[in-house]
Amino acid sequence: MTKIVNPYAELPGYHCFGCSPKNDHGLQMTFTKEGDEVVSVWQPRVFLQGFHQILHGGIQATLMDEIGSWLIQVTLKTAGVTSGLNIRYLKTVYVNQGEITLRAKLKGMRRNLADVEVTLTDSAGVLCATGEVTYYTFSQEVARKKLNFPSEEAFYESQKSE
Repeated sequence: MTKIVNPYAELPGYHCFGCSPKNDHGLQMTFTKEGDEVVSVWQPRVFLQGFHQILHGGIQATLMDEIGSWLIQVTLKTAGVTSGLNIRYLKTVYVNQGEITLRAKLKGMRRNLADVEVTLTDSAGVLCATGEVTYYTFSQEVARKKLNFPSEEAFYESQKSE
């Protein structure tokens, strides 16, 4: 397991709802790389519930979209934007029953479209939701110029220059 560093965290004006550590209203997700998967262990918070004590489905979708985006960045070494998102909600996710785990894996490429599979399991390891997310990916040149995409090394602590 390798920790993924958020190379955008110090950019002025960076407030990503999904992953900015400085966005007090955001999800503040963190990530690791495990083989060909990106993983996030995340603690639901009560103010993100829909029905009583149940994590809002839109938040679950956002978590899945965010982890898929990070998979694109560290696996394909470029940036992409979501072009399609399909979620299957299988079991209830509670905000008061511990951490949940999300896993994202690249399923395939179609030209510049990347298909990603995401799973969400509860603290007991029960599969609660699955997602299929498609990202339109950019060339590295465009990603660097327009989206502040950093070098590959910036995502890994052990490779960051001091």
